[in-house]
Amino acid sequence: MAYFIWLMLVTAWVVQACPNACKCSRKSGPRRSEVNCHKRGLRAFPAKLPSDTWIIRLGENDITHLKANTLKAAPKIENINLEQNSIKSFHPQAFSGATQLMLLNLYGNRITNLPQRGFQDLLNLRVLMLGQNEIFLVKPEMFVGMRNLSDLDLSLNALTMLPPNAFRPLIALKVLDLSLNRLQRFSPKAFNGLQQLMFLNMDNNSLKMVPAGSLKPLRSLEMLVLDNNLLSTLSPSALEGLSRLQELHLRNNQLAHLPPDVFRNTPELSQLALSGNHLQTVDGNVFSRTPDMKKLFLHNNPWLCDCNIRSMVQWLKRTKCNLSSREALRCESPHELRNKKLINLQTEKLLCAA
Repeated sequence: MAYFIWLMLVTAWVVQACPNACKCSRKSGPRRSEVNCHKRGLRAFPAKLPSDTWIIRLGENDITHLKANTLKAAPKIENINLEQNSIKSFHPQAFSGATQLMLLNLYGNRITNLPQRGFQDLLNLRVLMLGQNEIFLVKPEMFVGMRNLSDLDLSLNALTMLPPNAFRPLIALKVLDLSLNRLQRFSPKAFNGLQQLMFLNMDNNSLKMVPAGSLKPLRSLEMLVLDNNLLSTLSPSALEGLSRLQELHLRNNQLAHLPPDVFRNTPELSQLALSGNHLQTVDGNVFSRTPDMKKLFLHNNPWLCDCNIRSMVQWLKRTKCNLSSREALRCESPHELRNKKLINLQTEKLLCAA
């Protein structure tokens, strides 16, 4: 009998508290509710929610704006999915009081501007997904309060530059994705404060250079992705401070030259991708400074097989490093050596033009 009374109470609770278009399920120990409103044609955030809501799924609806105190009815919320809506803006106090929120997914909306201090109550937020929006500017004031954020996705936006201290409040950030924006430059002080950052992705932008010392604050960085940019030079000072860097991806840029000491600041580098650049020759000493190198990508470069490439060929022959696409490492010039494999070259026969 007691069981049926309990069941009736739970059923009545669900009918009364669950938004009309949604489906609610309740879990025990501790008691909490999951609200599923995915793809229900909603035009606004539900006004009434179970007070013990901890997850709400609102993806693929038609929500355009988030009002102040949107989450007032759900103070225990931990996870919100609002991806693929039509959100253009949200009130600076939209997330007021959501101190237990850990994941906020706003991927695939139409947000152009983040309000200052709009996330200041999200003290426990770990993951913020803002990818595939139309955000064109970031400022430190936008990220105030998020001292525990570890993962920030800003990919597929409209960023063209990064100002000084852009992410400074994010002292616990470990992953930052800025890929597929329109970045042309960033301030030498853009990454100040990000001492815990381990992964930085700036793939598919329009960067022409990495300012000297700009990555120095990233003392914990282990992986840096700069593929598909317009980089024409890379100096040792550009990589200053990256003593823990293990992976560096520079595919499909416009690099034509590497200084012999370019990797002097990255002693733990183990994977390096330089394929698809404009390199004609590289001093073998470049790689001798990276004793932990395990995988190296050098294919799709226009190698000039003359006397200047001797030290590199000698290094290729003796290294135990995994040379990805080894068979694709071929001479582009001179004509008589075109398509010759670098690994098969006889260095004593490589001549330089008089």
